[in-house]
Amino acid sequence: MRACMGRIALGMLCNFSLAISCARQATATQPVELTPLEELGEQLFFDEISHPSGMSCASCHAPSTGWSGPTSEINAHGAVYPAGTTPARFGNRRPPSAAYVAQSPVFHWDQQRGSFVGGNFWDGRATGEKLGNPAADQALGPFLNPVEMNNAYKATVLAEVAASPYADLWQQVWGEPLEYDTSEKIETNYDRIGTAIGAYEASEKVNPFTSKFDYARKGMVELTAQEDRGLKIFNGKGKCSNCHTSDSGSNGEPPLFTDFSYENLGVPKNPENPFYDMDEVTLDDGTPINPEGDAWIDSGLGGFLATRAEWADEAADNMGKHKTPTVRNVAMVPYEGFTRAYMHNGVFKSLEEVVSFYATRDDGTWPDPEVADNMNTNWVGNLNLSASDQAALVAFMEALTDGYAILPGDFNGDDVVNIADYTLWRNNLGAPPGTLLNDPDNVVIGAAQYATWKANFGNTLPTPGAQSTATIPEPTSAAILAAGMVALWMTRRVFR
Repeated sequence: MRACMGRIALGMLCNFSLAISCARQATATQPVELTPLEELGEQLFFDEISHPSGMSCASCHAPSTGWSGPTSEINAHGAVYPAGTTPARFGNRRPPSAAYVAQSPVFHWDQQRGSFVGGNFWDGRATGEKLGNPAADQALGPFLNPVEMNNAYKATVLAEVAASPYADLWQQVWGEPLEYDTSEKIETNYDRIGTAIGAYEASEKVNPFTSKFDYARKGMVELTAQEDRGLKIFNGKGKCSNCHTSDSGSNGEPPLFTDFSYENLGVPKNPENPFYDMDEVTLDDGTPINPEGDAWIDSGLGGFLATRAEWADEAADNMGKHKTPTVRNVAMVPYEGFTRAYMHNGVFKSLEEVVSFYATRDDGTWPDPEVADNMNTNWVGNLNLSASDQAALVAFMEALTDGYAILPGDFNGDDVVNIADYTLWRNNLGAPPGTLLNDPDNVVIGAAQYATWKANFGNTLPTPGAQSTATIPEPTSAAILAAGMVALWMTRRVFR
């Protein structure tokens, strides 16, 4: 066994230079690989399956805006998106993010917490009872909604998919071609659409966990002093984490920043919500979209509970409550000056305004709540946060934006890969993973980190690729020997 281990260690030593020569390929950003089911869901998500054609899931849930509303002008006002095919028709709420929602549990009463948890949509009506996943249940709704994609029948949707360029992928995933000539086939295959979209929304492509915060958790980067202060306030006197939980999962999974609960925060009406004008706009059967007009009140969770006999008795205590969204990607915008909308009705237009509302709701300067009953008075309203406290909270939430650019090999975090990083690597040979910043290898410090450093030597942020003319140092014999000894030690530990 020892002779075998010696040969393994020798092989690792001999392959050290090979690892360096292959470093560019090894450290290049790799595209996310989707399973066939996830890929099918992606095709469905971006396909304009509407009547007439022109609207897809992505029309309201765009990747560039954190999988939420993609039009700055709409967000700046009513924040509710029109039916892509019938612009005069509007729904009643702004589109929530489609990211980090597939982890929501099936809607249920949590006896320990004494509240409802889980489900999807702002009011929880996509319970997950049908397909076992609220995201999958939710995906079935918009196709048939007359104020969204406006398809008249499930078979109409299936006909579009059957004639699509990805029909072969459907057959690969489900083991049979898409047919819809019987009611049983229609129900089965329509549900499969929801399952596929739910799988895509659960994929790494939609939930990458690539924010600055995520890299800081791994020890690859450091939060700024302001961001770190914001995190402490988030978990402390800001009381944000009471609902937007920042704890890791039971197996160390990154936090989702939501507990999937429902709260009435006392949010005021959005006077520009176009749904108030939908008493004058009708559906195909002549029924007004919103018969109540300006008098309409968004009852949220309570309104949904009232439609279910088993939960109707709980409706009154849940009027005005809406689902707690994740705060991941709440600051993601496609360009500077783009307006995001916040809260279920889009009434607030910046994170600064949201934080100010949470901190000062009860000081008498804000409009009246849309629903005054059941308001959360424990964690919202009078938080005694200074202006700098509030700015720190915003800075921290900005650090929750996916796609943070790290600079592999910048082991000291000064935004350039240079000789200083080599020296830091050399001085930390054999140290545990996480010792160096911007280290994507996640192994004991040794050959892998040198390969990463060499491949990126001279790169800087924000424009990597400007190579330095300085000579790249090769590791000394002692460094190579040290790396080999580390490898030998690690392999011996594995086989003990």
